[in-house]
Amino acid sequence: MGKQKADEAKFKEKVFEAVRSIPRGKVATYSDIAKKAGSPAAARAVGNILHTNCDKLGTPCYRVVNSMGKLSQNYAFGGVEEQAWLLECDGIEISDFKVDLTKYRI
Repeated sequence: MGKQKADEAKFKEKVFEAVRSIPRGKVATYSDIAKKAGSPAAARAVGNILHTNCDKLGTPCYRVVNSMGKLSQNYAFGGVEEQAWLLECDGIEISDFKVDLTKYRI
């Protein structure tokens, strides 16, 4: 494996670790996850990586929202309605497919 591929694999695992650290009842933004994974400017890459997640409950990517608290229209496991339902199951209030970051952000 080349150095770039190895670095990408390390970053991907750091992203998944950061997502697994989001507690039930809280959310993080893509930017929050990028920072925790060591690449603050890689918020877009975080979104792409989360689309490869194979374990939606073990690595709860549904707890990741955009910088305005909006849910993902392209949520990989059933769309925005499924993401809203999963967040509501965690006890997070959703209004117009948006989360109040002042209340729920880690």
